[in-house]
Amino acid sequence: MRKFDTKVQHLKYKVLREVARQAWNDTLLQNIVDIPKTIVPGKTPTMRCCVYKERAILAERVKIAMGGNKDNPNVIEVIDIACDECPAAGYEVTDSCRGCLAHRCEDVCKRGAISFDYNHVAHIDKSKCVECGQCAKVCPYSAIVNRKRPCQKACKVKAISINDDNAAAVDNSKCIQCGACVYQCPFGAITDKSFILNVIDLIKKSGNNTKYKVYALVAPSVSSQFTYAKLGQVVSGLKELGFFTVIEAALGADMVAQAESRELFEKGFLTSSCCPAFVQYIKSAFPDLLPYVSHNLSPMATLAKYIKETDENSKVVFIGPCTAKKAEVQLETVKPYVDAVLTFEELQALYDSRDIDITVLSEDVLENASYFGRIFARSGGLCDAVAQGLKEQNLDFALKAAACDGIEECRTALLKKSKNVLDANFIEGMACVGGCIGGAGCLTHGEKNKSDVDKYGREALEKTIGDAVSILKY
Repeated sequence: MRKFDTKVQHLKYKVLREVARQAWNDTLLQNIVDIPKTIVPGKTPTMRCCVYKERAILAERVKIAMGGNKDNPNVIEVIDIACDECPAAGYEVTDSCRGCLAHRCEDVCKRGAISFDYNHVAHIDKSKCVECGQCAKVCPYSAIVNRKRPCQKACKVKAISINDDNAAAVDNSKCIQCGACVYQCPFGAITDKSFILNVIDLIKKSGNNTKYKVYALVAPSVSSQFTYAKLGQVVSGLKELGFFTVIEAALGADMVAQAESRELFEKGFLTSSCCPAFVQYIKSAFPDLLPYVSHNLSPMATLAKYIKETDENSKVVFIGPCTAKKAEVQLETVKPYVDAVLTFEELQALYDSRDIDITVLSEDVLENASYFGRIFARSGGLCDAVAQGLKEQNLDFALKAAACDGIEECRTALLKKSKNVLDANFIEGMACVGGCIGGAGCLTHGEKNKSDVDKYGREALEKTIGDAVSILKY
């Protein structure tokens, strides 16, 4: 039994698996309309009011599994017809209202949005309410509450609002594409576009061209995923799919740690550039701090650049936990080096679309990176790696690092820096709580993932950053 945190993830996986299966067989266009019937074969609904609505929503999921709306640059999309079960968001009067005589809520409301019925129970006129929350603060019974949808609670950058059709709407100017809303939506109405078809196309073309090689770059957080199998079997499964070779992106993290520590020594203050959601947050919310962002590419892009420069016939696919990586590869600075991005959810779908049971495969190995490159996967790992990079290069610099675990901690550190009151000279920004191991594209999330990453790090054959980077042929 495959391990997924939620049934929503499992549903998403089934759609991806069927789309991929048809793509491998070159029958996708002929059978696209039948995929929803494959997933919901009978006439009895399992998730919605009727089987027809279920299939209509599944048809939208199929579109997103095939790349989604090409006119929308955001990798996060809302399936409007699936987003109709959550209650209206905003301030509401609950049954706790006692119909008191004080009417403090009415007195404090400057918009005249509060009225009372014949029982003196308060009501809020949504057309007048600006959601300031003053009425809730003064109610002696705490009878007025602010109801937020799960997606709004999950989105710490306030990029989600509710449109006139009562569906979630994403503000692309604020969205950092971290995928927190994707993971938290109980109905799977918000999801990330998949580029699984691009990857299948790359692999199929490589099979017909002996000079054309597809490299798989695997994020170090893989060590906390696919818990039903061994890591070496995950690697073997990738080669069984048709990848030429598998390289751990942690080697790119070693390269970045070495370069970023030098950059920090030269500049005196720096923020990391590894997390694309964090960098996008700086661009949208703290643009004045952009000069402080490390000029190094992310570990993914750094290693992919090296591969492309070493092997001109290579194609590179990054596999990891991150939806924001799908946006990063659209950047002009990254696009030449990374050809496609898959999440771990999508990799599971790829395995099963080819009926590959990785548990019966022999174990291959990943042996490129150091301990410090591998622990980039969890919060605090980058800070440790930069400290090690300074030490190994004999750079006399008193590191005072701020490891920001989640976008809220990032906001606090960036706000302090903008006011020149931050007691740190390096900001490690991780948009997801826990770091990459908390990414929306993970199969599983949890505290155990951190210990799995640390264990994986300790198994590194290359004991220092310098040892790992020295194997590269510059």
